[in-house]
Amino acid sequence: MGSIIKNKYLILRRISQLAILFLYFAANAYGWKILAGNLSFSKIFSTIPLADPFVVLQMLFAGAIISSDLIFGVLIILFVYGVIAGRAYCSWVCPVNMITDFAAWVRRKMGIKDNLINNTKTRNFRYLFLVVLLFVSFFIGAAAFEFINPIGIITRGVAFALGFGWVWLIAIFIFDAFILKNGWCGHICPVGAMYSLIGSKSLIRVYHEKDKCVNCGECLLICPESQILAPIINKKSAFISKIECTNCGRCIEVCESDALKFSLRNYIKGENNEKAIN
Repeated sequence: MGSIIKNKYLILRRISQLAILFLYFAANAYGWKILAGNLSFSKIFSTIPLADPFVVLQMLFAGAIISSDLIFGVLIILFVYGVIAGRAYCSWVCPVNMITDFAAWVRRKMGIKDNLINNTKTRNFRYLFLVVLLFVSFFIGAAAFEFINPIGIITRGVAFALGFGWVWLIAIFIFDAFILKNGWCGHICPVGAMYSLIGSKSLIRVYHEKDKCVNCGECLLICPESQILAPIINKKSAFISKIECTNCGRCIEVCESDALKFSLRNYIKGENNEKAIN
């Protein structure tokens, strides 16, 4: 029981990710209308639309006419992640996260510490890739990333058939496990880059209490974006406010001293400081 409680956020994330995939499958296989479509565009109970902002942005650059459903769906997503959840899409919704988390686990178990690619020089490539894909979408008249988007490959594969998409997914696993730690999500994926930008000012954040920290370093080992923790852990009490944080909660789970927790950040009027709301 203690292990389950310790890994509660990991378990809840897997339940969330698998439940979403199952509902997409059930919509196609059984005609359920709870959640139909895919992670690019869905409808809840055939009424409430949800649309991925990056997909719609690519469509705009490609010259497509955007329907009112797409606009409304994007606004809902922008509110959920922009105001409340931050980059939680990447850790609580995206199915590729299960593959990259498994790759990270393999790295830890095998004691792989070195990267074959310089991880500091490529970390911002995802933002450049995002911009490049928008220009490519403009020139080809189609949403460029959707031809290779592993998120779409998985969700369509679950609902219909995976086909040769599994090759792409295995390639991501190999890349993350043996070439570059957190390589896909932390260095390449433009969807993650988009949600980082969207959720930059969100309310839910991890808060670090310096007085409780014993500097064990476990959070730095487990965090997929450890560069955002390094300037804060055992140095000051503050929110992990860097936009790359996925709110996955793994740092909270491995912290034996309870120095990390989820909290709501509040901007003090007239100041740039933040404080925790207990």
